[in-house]
Amino acid sequence: MKALLKSVTAALLRRAPAGKMASLLHRLAHHYSQAAPPEDGLRFLLDLDNRLYSSLGQAANAFGHGTHPKHELTHYHDFFVARLSPADRVLDVGCGQGELARDLAERAEVEVLGVELDPANLERAKRLNPHPAVRYLECDITKETPPGRFDAVVLSNVLEHLEGRAAILRRLAGLEGVKQILIRVPLFERDWRVPLKKSLGLEWRLDPTHRTEYTLESFAGELDEAGLTALHQEVRWGEIWAEARVR
Repeated sequence: MKALLKSVTAALLRRAPAGKMASLLHRLAHHYSQAAPPEDGLRFLLDLDNRLYSSLGQAANAFGHGTHPKHELTHYHDFFVARLSPADRVLDVGCGQGELARDLAERAEVEVLGVELDPANLERAKRLNPHPAVRYLECDITKETPPGRFDAVVLSNVLEHLEGRAAILRRLAGLEGVKQILIRVPLFERDWRVPLKKSLGLEWRLDPTHRTEYTLESFAGELDEAGLTALHQEVRWGEIWAEARVR
């Protein structure tokens, strides 16, 4: 019965004009929030905001045929490419599906070892983003040291998922040959709704697997604890992008 109801509902929704459906849902959410006490109405809308963000991510991935459009739209790959030299050996930590690893090999003309903890992501990386200069390896960076000598380490939206981040950074910086660590992390101060959600006890992180999301001060403190100095740092798209080196 539930399956039939779901099928009928989906068929009806597909026939409804998108604009009218969006308007109807917005009016329902607005009236519901207005009818509730102010804090309850606010909590409802902020929780809805979280749910919509999750659905947006899924829809964006589907739109990009498995690759999130942010890879192209935010140009964050350019930040990494511009800071590498041809023939560099690069360790891409938490390489995911390999989009960045492959782009680094193609555009920066570097050799890349992409390490990833999730076997499913690793298989997708090998299938979707192969390149002669890229190797993919299953590795838990919190427990293992990747084999080889590297000129640079890339951590693109990875640090925020880890505990003991300063110690991990210090260990990566101490790998043979490493001259620079290139980092991209989410900024806590990206939007006023973030601290509001946190103050109300609602989920405030972009991803519930994040162990932290950074302020400029907490990021600087973590680099300092790891014995690193940011030679370059910029804030874009609600993220910190930084090039760090050992002091």
